[in-house]
Amino acid sequence: MDTITITNNNLLWLLQLTSPSLPVGAYSYSEGLETLVDNGVIVSHHTLMHWLRTELKYGAIRLDAAVIVRVYQALHNQDFEALTRWNMWLTAVRETEELRNSSLQMGRSLTQLLEKLEPEIKIISDQIGGKCNYAIAFGIATAYWKIDINAVLLGYLHSWVSNLVTAGVKLVPLGQTTGQLLLLSLQPFLTSAVEEILKLEDDDLSCCSWGVSLASMQHETLYTRLFRS
Repeated sequence: MDTITITNNNLLWLLQLTSPSLPVGAYSYSEGLETLVDNGVIVSHHTLMHWLRTELKYGAIRLDAAVIVRVYQALHNQDFEALTRWNMWLTAVRETEELRNSSLQMGRSLTQLLEKLEPEIKIISDQIGGKCNYAIAFGIATAYWKIDINAVLLGYLHSWVSNLVTAGVKLVPLGQTTGQLLLLSLQPFLTSAVEEILKLEDDDLSCCSWGVSLASMQHETLYTRLFRS
């Protein structure tokens, strides 16, 4: 893949896509974290740190990021068939209804937003059809704006981590400063995750996140819930 030098416009576009103010509803999902806190699995910043590091190394978030790379390549080659295929693949590998619904809801929200910001993107999104996963929509936006893929993956993973750290701050609970220290401590793991993801071949796309899957399945029966997943 050709290297693209990130410009001021590229950076600003990426910051907008990864901003907590992006109206896609990411703040309403904990991806099973709420169950893990309720079950006493995550009780401190140390256990939250361990969980996030493990997810970055082995979890399904790596599949999202790897698919973003393939969306980027597909649009570079004008291969809309591959775009549709990866969207269907990403839907199929979601292990629970809550995780699948969150990906599709956020994808739908981001697609609708992008079509208003950049009407030409509708030509691309129409190739997919009605249901678009969030990682697919994110990949379409970053490919359309020609943002450097390394920056794209760092931004996507950092946004994911930030959202879950914020959820952890509310659920455990943790202090705001502790949350920021967690984000700072995770920077090297974000960098190494991006390096590994960029090297993944199609046959290497797998994850080991059964613990999160079980937590996600249990979440819908929790007595009280702050989050949708």
